[in-house]
Amino acid sequence: MKDHDYILLMGFLTAFFVVLFTMPSLIKVARMKHLVDEPSEERKLHHRSIPTIGGIIIFAAIIFSYSLWFPSGLSAFSSPGADFKLLYGEMSTAYADFKVMIAAMVLLFFIGVKDDIIGFSPVKKLVGHMVVAYILVIIGDVRIHDMHGMLGLYELPHAVSIAFSFFTYIVLVNGFNLIDGVDGLAGGIGLISAVTYGFWLYWAGDVALALLAFTLAGALVGFLVFNTHPARIFMGDSGSLMIGAILSVLAMRIVDHDTARLPYWLRTVPTPLFAMAAIAYPLVDTFRVFVVRTARGRSPLQADRNHIHHRLLDLGLGHRGTVLVLYIFAITIILLSLTTREVRPTKGLLVLGAAAFALAMLPFAFRKKTKA
Repeated sequence: MKDHDYILLMGFLTAFFVVLFTMPSLIKVARMKHLVDEPSEERKLHHRSIPTIGGIIIFAAIIFSYSLWFPSGLSAFSSPGADFKLLYGEMSTAYADFKVMIAAMVLLFFIGVKDDIIGFSPVKKLVGHMVVAYILVIIGDVRIHDMHGMLGLYELPHAVSIAFSFFTYIVLVNGFNLIDGVDGLAGGIGLISAVTYGFWLYWAGDVALALLAFTLAGALVGFLVFNTHPARIFMGDSGSLMIGAILSVLAMRIVDHDTARLPYWLRTVPTPLFAMAAIAYPLVDTFRVFVVRTARGRSPLQADRNHIHHRLLDLGLGHRGTVLVLYIFAITIILLSLTTREVRPTKGLLVLGAAAFALAMLPFAFRKKTKA
């Protein structure tokens, strides 16, 4: 096994086992301290008290595994994998990403935990997100520089690049927070996205970012053991914000990533399309919900039962059926993105976007299941 393969495998397994072995203790402590979510609102889908701080262990597993297995670059010069030598010879970029990701994740962790335990005003929460975005976009230069011809846009002006990258981060962290409404949904969709990004980055020769993706994937596999219906614990904001932030960084890095090492069948897929396809479900659901709420004269931030997962539940699919359908939706859009090879990015966006929205609106074409 090559060194980079070993690093990624161990990163995944370490994060998985940290969650698997420590989550039962957290569940016990959360129940003892009454850090639980009560089924006090009509829109809530659970009927018993469930701990809400699972994101604590997700965060701990990612930080521990990512730090422990982060590549040093020393092995590159003795490795027979010549394709990876250039990467390890340019470790300064990887270390810069490592530093800002650790800083951003720590800050997000405290924002999420405070919101899970005692609540956070929307204004203060937004300020916190803007600080995290500043760390990532301004300090870490994690931003989208070029749209590669999508909508006729290529290299973005500096100010536009910064604003668009701030927007991307805010949308994704809130998107994963909004879809966390059914047992196993946010964790499963996050897992699909993380694995997709992880393999893309691995094939592109970027071990450092692939490690971040696979540690997230490992932590989410472990979490789903306890979050699959009937859930024993919820991830809370401390978990969903972490997923959204990491995936936003991976998405922005992929858009501008060097594709020279990718296999031809993947290299010819426009990077903005592939990056969006991997996170299509939270993007589509968030956009649809915001449009519907605004059209009804309500605040787009006001919680309701208008998400796609609510509709599927109303159709009688149940928790397991709902998440299975949405997993299939997420995988289908990713596979559809591969059909945009050698297609103009704007045309590919129209095809992919139309397919995603058509599939997302399909449940609303059926009548709700009437209760006996």
